[in-house]
Amino acid sequence: MTDAEYDVIVIGAGPAGENAAAYAIAGSDRTAALVERELYGGECSYWACIPSKALLRTGAVLGLGQAMPGLTASGPQVADVLARRDAFVHHHDDTSQVDWAKSARVDPIRGAGRLLGDRLVEIITDEGIRVVRARHAVVLATGTAAAIPGIPGLREALPWISRDATNLTVVPRRVAIIGGGVVACEAATWLAELGAEVTMLVRGDRLLPRAEPFASDLVLRGLRDTGAVTVRLHTEPHLVSRHDPEDTGVGRIHGGPVTIVLDDGELEVDELIVATGRTPATEALGLDTVGLPAGYIEVDDQLTVRDVPGDWLYAIGDVNHRAALTHMGKYQARVCGDVIAARAEGKPLDRPRYTASADHQQIPQVVYTAPELASVGLTEKEARAAGHTVDTVEMDIAVAGSALSRDDFHGRAKLVVDTATDRLLGATFVGPDMGDQLHAATIAVVGRVPLETLWHAVPAFPSVSEFWLRLLEAWREKR
Repeated sequence: MTDAEYDVIVIGAGPAGENAAAYAIAGSDRTAALVERELYGGECSYWACIPSKALLRTGAVLGLGQAMPGLTASGPQVADVLARRDAFVHHHDDTSQVDWAKSARVDPIRGAGRLLGDRLVEIITDEGIRVVRARHAVVLATGTAAAIPGIPGLREALPWISRDATNLTVVPRRVAIIGGGVVACEAATWLAELGAEVTMLVRGDRLLPRAEPFASDLVLRGLRDTGAVTVRLHTEPHLVSRHDPEDTGVGRIHGGPVTIVLDDGELEVDELIVATGRTPATEALGLDTVGLPAGYIEVDDQLTVRDVPGDWLYAIGDVNHRAALTHMGKYQARVCGDVIAARAEGKPLDRPRYTASADHQQIPQVVYTAPELASVGLTEKEARAAGHTVDTVEMDIAVAGSALSRDDFHGRAKLVVDTATDRLLGATFVGPDMGDQLHAATIAVVGRVPLETLWHAVPAFPSVSEFWLRLLEAWREKR
């Protein structure tokens, strides 16, 4: 017996799940339920993107003020920084998100959802167990959780994960971070800006290994130039121990000092952060009831789960392992919602809006370090591996607009071009506020705009974006 029927049931109310539910029923009389066991708004709103950028923005503004003659800049005031962060995460109160769902005609159901079989979802709530049925679609949008590597003693030491780092209530004096990816680099940035001494323990030979090598080098230099961050490459802990570990709550120091055994001795810190990747939150989703193994969920370009007949099961966001970024999860959700609506209305799926493509090789990303790293599409290495005939143009960003923006401006840009088609395959920009420069490159990559056409997209003077002109001039000289 089922308690209720909906046209669409979405499990996971992060940004991807919210958008999928809204798009699937927009402009119709279809019904949708949005199932969430934690906070409506998900990881991004309370534990990841929003709090991390709130923390990072303070340091960026301070750095700009310190680089401008005629201004006096000091700080940060830690209590005020954390209070601003708390305001952006609404003190972990999701009332506004729940109200939004209701205003969008989406029924919020608080509880842990799992599949029971074809179009059936079981929800464990505080009031008991409910079973609901979907007429058209079930969407899985449960995201990922922090992965903890199997280093002896690590779990017992109760290290911080990204949730603790973004929601810290006190700044540890000495912090070690295991990892060298985006989370590790951003956390090191704001912790150093807030007064911590940070040691990064990086197994590989560089930070941000998927980025262009010059970008990794500039981020590394920026971290080291703070004087508060030590980056140790080719370094992996062998053993971790902690004096009096205690689960004191998210963002609080979890006991006494932590000792980390390395190849060349021991490191003692007040807190340890693990930033070594994510794992799919699918173990309790009941995937076995529809013949799927636990783990990441494979989907096609309409976000329909493969190997499940009937075109009723979808997976979006981090859980499908295509592009673990909030904006890409929301993009997938829009495509997914449109596909569900089209199938429900018997419309053909022969228009570009129904085919997710930007989450293959056209993904924009900004790493909010100092300097910022902004990229879209393929790196040179990736483009060559994909079989493209590639040439590149790369130069420092030094135009009137960059000099006017701040006295200490230093940046670099690189374009990756398919010489057979004269089209941009990828772009990487490193420098202050480069995230604001990225969308032009994203449009060029996704729109497959020839570089000869880009030549006529004139950047305003004196803006930082004038570096586009210098890049295109350099490209014309090469050709």
